[in-house]
Amino acid sequence: MPSSKSEKDDLRGGIRLLSQELAALGMDLHATLQEEPRFLLDPRLLSALHQELFSQLGPVDARAALVQMGFLHGLRDALRVVQRGFGGSGATLSSATSSAPSSNALLPIRFSRSPSGGGGLLIQGIWPQRHEAEAILAVLSTRSEPACAVSAGFTSGWLSGIYDTDLLAFETTCRASGAEECGFEARDASQWHRSDDPAVEEALLALPFAPLRDVVSRHMAEYPEPTETPTDGFEPGAAVVHVWGPVMVIPFSGPEESLRALALIGNDPGAREVRVVVIDLSGAIIDEGFGAAALEQILEAIEGWGAEPILAGVSPLSERVVAGLEASHLVVSKDLPEAIALGFQVAELQKRG
Repeated sequence: MPSSKSEKDDLRGGIRLLSQELAALGMDLHATLQEEPRFLLDPRLLSALHQELFSQLGPVDARAALVQMGFLHGLRDALRVVQRGFGGSGATLSSATSSAPSSNALLPIRFSRSPSGGGGLLIQGIWPQRHEAEAILAVLSTRSEPACAVSAGFTSGWLSGIYDTDLLAFETTCRASGAEECGFEARDASQWHRSDDPAVEEALLALPFAPLRDVVSRHMAEYPEPTETPTDGFEPGAAVVHVWGPVMVIPFSGPEESLRALALIGNDPGAREVRVVVIDLSGAIIDEGFGAAALEQILEAIEGWGAEPILAGVSPLSERVVAGLEASHLVVSKDLPEAIALGFQVAELQKRG
């Protein structure tokens, strides 16, 4: 809920599509649909995204940006489901509790459709895996209000696409604020407009439905879904986790997987903007023989690609080996959120230079 004078002023002025603000951070809103969407499920990436946006944009715009990013992925996911013939009209989803048949299973949702006192559509549900709340609790103390902005945005987009109307999913209970579950209610935007809750008002202002639908429509026209499964694309569980504008994150799962991920991304014209590659070593033990040689090979490949490597999550057992690597100017960060934030700083310095 907005509390400060500046936040209330922002709400009175309305929250618009935040493309320019995100573009300045290397996370252009229009390009987000071309990027790997696994940040919806990875707690470490979610926590880093929350930290970066809140520190750079402030609370109101940060929440709006997170909602808008989630909405774009949710709407596209739903429209693909409908195009394939798995969705159809909302009547197919009106029975008791269901799992959202998301085409990529990005965000598990359980929901049911209920009668609404106002005669409109009312959908109540939960996010059973509570990914975003757990991510927030990992880096921040318990929040005083629901905080799952990406999840609310994704669900709003997904339901809006399935039911072909403008639906806002508003989080009503949140694990990050002490509740047992992360729950939401979704209603037509016109119904929510009758509410005098400032938090609902902020949530509505964060979702300019028509411009967001236009972004997804243009993206789907430019990048139609392939009719056949590609043989050279990423497989589920592939090594690349996510690309945020100039920063790419790769978990170290072995030299072959990481090098293959780099090669695939390197062939993507959209990857030319990547300036920093974060290698997440969390859970990996790098030995002095094969492990060190493999990591050195990956670092050389990144530098040869013209990007700056950053190592994150180095375990105590791997510190001595990493310290002995011959890569020049190697940057090492203690954890993934810190490494991602550092990556944006490095990319910004490179852009200015």
